[in-house]
Amino acid sequence: MFSLARSTSLRRVLSSAALRAHSTTAHPGPVPSSAYTDPARSHDPSTTTTPQDIPREVREELESALRVDQAGELAANWIYKGQHDVLGRDPATGPLIQEMWDQEKKHLTVMNKMQIQHRVRPTLLWQVARLGGYGLGAVTALMGREAAMACTEAVETVIGEHYDDQLKAFEQLPPDHPSVPLLKGVITEFRDDELEHLDIAVENDSQKAPAHALLSTVVGAGCKVAIELCKRF
Repeated sequence: MFSLARSTSLRRVLSSAALRAHSTTAHPGPVPSSAYTDPARSHDPSTTTTPQDIPREVREELESALRVDQAGELAANWIYKGQHDVLGRDPATGPLIQEMWDQEKKHLTVMNKMQIQHRVRPTLLWQVARLGGYGLGAVTALMGREAAMACTEAVETVIGEHYDDQLKAFEQLPPDHPSVPLLKGVITEFRDDELEHLDIAVENDSQKAPAHALLSTVVGAGCKVAIELCKRF
């Protein structure tokens, strides 16, 4: 088990490093997602239109991606709510969970607007995402702060990789459409936020959780199954 845990941890470190190699350097000024919270841009084509004359398979790729993203951000909100309900009063862990939860709330707000903009049907499994997310967050928090952080580490690793895969798929979208550069910018921003959450979890003893390798494997596999289901339903 010790060697398995070390192997799993190493894969996660390498995965995070590989994703960061694609990350953009932070620049001062508004982040891409602020376009969806800025009233001055509420009628901008970049936030109100969607590519029309694109192949059917490209349209389906865009729709399934945003459907999964919205469901994922919904589930993440409920994961952090479950963790906060259990560990929120802990003076060390509570503020960390709240900080990450606040970011996920913003992510969900933006994803809800992008789903409407690009005319994407929400997943039929939104209730499952909500209940499953809360249950996962609460149960791992009841196992202790290290297990809660291990949950965050596993989830954010999968989501970071998923966002990175989407950025590659979005290269098929027409670059001259005003919504496409903004879409890519938002996904890049959110990916980097999720990797920041992963770092926070590791820095706060996620890998000291009992049965870390097993917990990470189960949570990560569950996330991957949920992604595939939300693409279809």
